[in-house]
Amino acid sequence: MKKLIFLCFALLLVVNTVQSQNFEFKADQIDIPYERFVLPNGLVLLVHEDHKAPIAAVNVWYHVGSKNEKPGKSGFAHLFEHLMFNGSENFNDDYFQALERIGGTDLNGTTNSDRTNYFQNVPVSALDQVLFLESDRMGHLLGAIDQEKLDEQRGVVQNEKRQGDNQPYGKQWDYLTYAMYPKGHPYSWTVIGEMEDLNAASLEDVQEWFKSYYGAANAVVAVAGDIDPQEVFKKVLKYFGDIPSGPTISRHEVNIPVHNGDTYQVYEDRVPEARILFAYNTPKFGNREDIHFDLISSVLTSGKNSRLYKRLVYEDQIASSVVSFQASSEIASNFITWANVKPGEDVEKVQAIMEEEIQKLINEGPTEEELKELRPLISQVLLKGKSVLVVLVVFPIYWLQTKPILGMLPITRRY
Repeated sequence: MKKLIFLCFALLLVVNTVQSQNFEFKADQIDIPYERFVLPNGLVLLVHEDHKAPIAAVNVWYHVGSKNEKPGKSGFAHLFEHLMFNGSENFNDDYFQALERIGGTDLNGTTNSDRTNYFQNVPVSALDQVLFLESDRMGHLLGAIDQEKLDEQRGVVQNEKRQGDNQPYGKQWDYLTYAMYPKGHPYSWTVIGEMEDLNAASLEDVQEWFKSYYGAANAVVAVAGDIDPQEVFKKVLKYFGDIPSGPTISRHEVNIPVHNGDTYQVYEDRVPEARILFAYNTPKFGNREDIHFDLISSVLTSGKNSRLYKRLVYEDQIASSVVSFQASSEIASNFITWANVKPGEDVEKVQAIMEEEIQKLINEGPTEEELKELRPLISQVLLKGKSVLVVLVVFPIYWLQTKPILGMLPITRRY
């Protein structure tokens, strides 16, 4: 049994030093052509032409996630995502099999604290079928959901939870969630939920969730590929135009927890290496400092010259790996970094070095040399914005949360 150590900090890392280095990426250096349409029912459509291959990628985003769940209903957003693949009123059949029959690939759905999305890549010739299927489950789902389907997917989700809990370090996210957010905070429960809450999910919950959050005005449809924007708009208007907008949804305010001090937790797991993890409450998604924390992550653990990798993995060779990232969310975020300690090495020594390097970065900021090394990496990541993925992933988040990302200004056509 190895110990996993969590150090959870209430402090927001001071990132003004990053600004002082006069390092700024100019958003106008990247051109990502796309068109935005708004249907009369409020549905937002984003279209990007990419004629490299005769395929179309379709991604549907709903502005609802686990933070919208009520007390005692944890895990329901994810459970509902599963139900969306089990047929709708005008196509009461398995969604996966239907898409595979028409050549669909990369087909799935995901849920997090803030949003739920459904995506697939299909031959261009199958775009109409996909738009029909997506529109039918957006507008006509409830008549196809019965107790048998609910019970089946409840069991699938609960098995998924068991498998996740039994993975190495699998419980760390549960403990981290409970430590970082006070009880009652919209992020104070996990996306997968608790077993007893999943057991309590009812058909009435399904109906309420669908009626509350799956209206057209709460969704973004993104289509990218070998298509013409005007033709796609006509198709989307045909299939989605009669779907009700849905009720007005109240949104959560920004809520970054303030703790009375640092906390320290230890738990044991059947893993070969101890892990030391630091977590900080940080600004919300879209905040300028949210982007700075991506830079901080790179300074700490991206590449062999990054501070924690160089010190712990390469020079002292007392850690097998180091990780850091900014987990950006709509009303609050977390900055997380950890190190896996090599068997037989001193856990306290690794922790002390991590604290030393993090404090040094807080006090002095990154060096000019570090920022120069990061520029090519950042440019490479952002230049991938010319790909289909940014239109399918980044832009829908922008429109769901109506917050600027890297200063991008949209092109809008209203009909």
